[in-house]
Parts: sequence; C-alpha cells; structure tokens
Amino acid sequence: MNIAPTDFMPLYEPSKRRLTFPNGSIATTFSADEPNRLRGPQFHWAICDELAAWNRAENALDMLLMGVRLGVDPRIAISTTPRPLKVIRELLDDPSCVVVRGSTYENRANLAPKWLTDIISKYEGSRLGRQELEGEILDDVPGALWKRDMIKSITKAAEAFRRVVVAIDPAVTNVDGSAETGIVVGAVGESGQFYVLDDLTVSASPDGWARQAVTGYYKYKGDRVVGEVNNGGDMVEHTVHTVDSNVPFKKVHASRGKAARAEPIVALYEQGRVAHIGVFRYLEDQMASWVPGIGNSPDRVDALVWCLTELLDGGSGEWGFDIA
Repeated sequence: MNIAPTDFMPLYEPSKRRLTFPNGSIATTFSADEPNRLRGPQFHWAICDELAAWNRAENALDMLLMGVRLGVDPRIAISTTPRPLKVIRELLDDPSCVVVRGSTYENRANLAPKWLTDIISKYEGSRLGRQELEGEILDDVPGALWKRDMIKSITKAAEAFRRVVVAIDPAVTNVDGSAETGIVVGAVGESGQFYVLDDLTVSASPDGWARQAVTGYYKYKGDRVVGEVNNGGDMVEHTVHTVDSNVPFKKVHASRGKAARAEPIVALYEQGRVAHIGVFRYLEDQMASWVPGIGNSPDRVDALVWCLTELLDGGSGEWGFDIA
C-alpha cells in the first residue's frame, strides 16, 4: 500500500488478510506456518517470500501448488536466500523452474552505505558471505560431521513421547562477541525415534538463559533439564533453580572431546532415527558447517548432543560421558 499509485490504491481488509485493487484483482496473504489454510482457495499466481526461512516449507509449498491452477498460465514467483535445503534443490532441478540470481552488490543503490561497508568487510569471501551476499548455494562443508541430507524435517510426530529433555550448553561470559548459550529441546517417542522439538538458544545473562530453559521445560512438558557443568560448575543448576526450584535438573560433565561426544548422535542421524519438527535454521547451519577443531565452539550443537545423549538411555557412560 505504501508503493501503490494514488489512483490505484487497494482496499485492505486485515480481518480477511485481503487486498482488493480498483480493477477487481484480489490478493490474499497467507502464513507458511499454517499450510492447511491453503486448502480450498485457488489462484492465478502466487508470490513466496524467503522460502528458506519457512518452518514448514515443503508442506506449505505442496499445498500452494495445489491451488495455483487458474487461468491459462498460472505461475509462482519465489524469492529466497539459496540455502541448500531439499525443497530448494528440488526447485532448482525442476525444468519448469526459471532461476534468476542476484547479489547484494546489485542492490547497492537501496542500501545504507555504512551497512554495506560493514557487512562486506566482515563477510566478503566467507561461506556466509557467499550465501548471503553472492546468492550461492553452498554444498556440505568438507570435514563436517553432519551432512545436509542427514537432517530430516517433519511437521509433527505421529506418536506419543516417552521423554522430553531440555539441554543447556552455557556460555562462559555474556559480553559482545561471547558465544551464545545453546538450549535445545528434544524428545524420544514410544518407538525409539528421536525428535528435535525446538532450538531456544539465546545470547543472554545467566538469568536470561535460565528463564528461557525453564520456559521451554514447561512449554514442552519436559521431564528434566540437563546442563553442562564443565565451565559453570554448580552455577548452572543454581541459576536454573533460582528461576524455578521445582524443575528437575541433571548435571552432565564432558569427559571426552566434542567430536567424540557427537559421534553417537551423528550415527542416529545417519540411521534416520532423528527428525526435526520444523526447520531450525541456525542449529542446522551450525550442524552442517561445524568441523571439529576448527572455528568457534558450536553452542547449539553442544546442546543438541547433550539433549539426545540424555535421551539415549539416560546418558549412560557407554556413550563416553561421565555424569556428575
């Protein structure tokens, strides 16, 4: 509505999520988080924004494709960062899909000069820069423990959960440039299938991350919170219990390196025994890009490993852990 000419201003009806233009054309807005709303309506064309960020991308796109069926040449235009997701790779392989690539540099005229300078100086030439600035689809990182095609996303679990765990990998400090506090919620079903329910990772004070973890515990009806105590000692448990003394807490202590701790969890992904309920962009990017011994400590991955390890028979020592 901000860019519509004054003689072609649409009528906006928020309750109907609808724009009606003077020539009778109608545009309706939808959220990709609610794919079932696309059942029934039909369209001449559709515009999709940031497909790579949709939590339910495959399901929502499937429902949309069913409805774009009016006129002689219905079309869909999709704009997105080209993350190496299954849904995006399938589109690129589709002969009916026309691909147009653009870079941030082509959009200089519309960007604040200082932002452009700062971002380019920080990310130009990096993997993140190649993806976000140049529009490249990046393949798996050599040496990374997880491959993209190992990470399976579903819309919901088809079974009841036997246990639900919230895991915390606490940051040592809370200053600019500090690592985030990894917080991941996971579950194991009655069949023995594992699920990642949420990534609640935050950059916050101890009180802030403890409240985030406790909120996740209640939201997902958790059985317990587990926290790594190598760096924080009893501080982690104390901080959680300061927020809520009723939350069951278990201390876990790393007796082996990160790669050794992660290997049994990677094996679960290789066997197809872990599913993500939704898409957790930052967690999945860290999983697919972390090479042991290189770069920063993988806070989200650490929390994921602690979470699924606890769900593996209560984090028994056979998986290479000493449980404090």
